[in-house]
Amino acid sequence: MAKTFHCMFEQSGTFKEQFETLGYKAIDYDILNDYGQTDVQIDLFREIEKGYDNEPSIFDGVTTQDTILAFFPCIRFENQIGMAFRGELKQFAGWTDEQKLEYVMALHESLHHTYIYISKLVVIALRRGLKLIIENPYSTAHYLVRYWPIKAKLIDNDRSEMGDYFKKPTQYWFINCEPAYNFIFEPQVVHKRKRIVAKVKDGGTNPTAERSLISKEYANRFIREYVLQGEGNV
Repeated sequence: MAKTFHCMFEQSGTFKEQFETLGYKAIDYDILNDYGQTDVQIDLFREIEKGYDNEPSIFDGVTTQDTILAFFPCIRFENQIGMAFRGELKQFAGWTDEQKLEYVMALHESLHHTYIYISKLVVIALRRGLKLIIENPYSTAHYLVRYWPIKAKLIDNDRSEMGDYFKKPTQYWFINCEPAYNFIFEPQVVHKRKRIVAKVKDGGTNPTAERSLISKEYANRFIREYVLQGEGNV
C-alpha cells in the first residue's frame, strides 16, 4: 500500500509540494485556504474532537503506512504567554488589576483548549498506531517544554543551517516513529538569513506567522533527512 503524507495546519503547501517532488502523495488540511494549496478545507480542531470520541473523522482515512505532519498552532504556547500571565506585557501599562485578571482568565481558557486539542491529537495517534510528527517553535520557556509529558525527539536550533531563511529554533515530536537521521551527501543551499519581527497580539507572538516562511529547500532537506525511513542518501 502506497503511503500518504497528511500535512495538517499547513496552508502554504510547502511540505506538500516537496513530498510530491520526491514522488509521494501528500494532502494539505486546514480551515483556511489563503494560498490556494489546501486540499481539504476543514475545521481540524473539530475533527480532532470527533476522532478522539471515536466518531467518523478525517483520521479514518489515515492508515498505519501513512504519516501525519501537524504544524500545530503555536500562539498559545510561546514565551509571551508566560509574560501575559505575570502581567509583564507592555500593553498592560495603565491597566487596572481587574482588567489584567479578566484578560488573563480568557487567555488561560484559550490556552487550555489548545492544550487539550494537541493532547487529544497525540492520543488519537497512540490509539490507532498512526505515525505523527508535530512541529512547534522551541525555547526553554515554551509551554509544552515545561508542562507536557511528551518530549520532543528532535530540536533544530538553527533552521538556516538546513536552508531556511530563519534561525528560529524548532522542535519536533515523533509519535509512533523516530527521526530517520539519513545521511545526505550534497551541499546545502544557504539563504541570506532574515529576522522574525514579532508583534504581540492577544498575549501571543505574531499570529500571522506563516508556514510559507519555511523555505522549500528546508522542507525538502528535512523530509529526506528525518522523515523518509530507510531511504538512505535520498
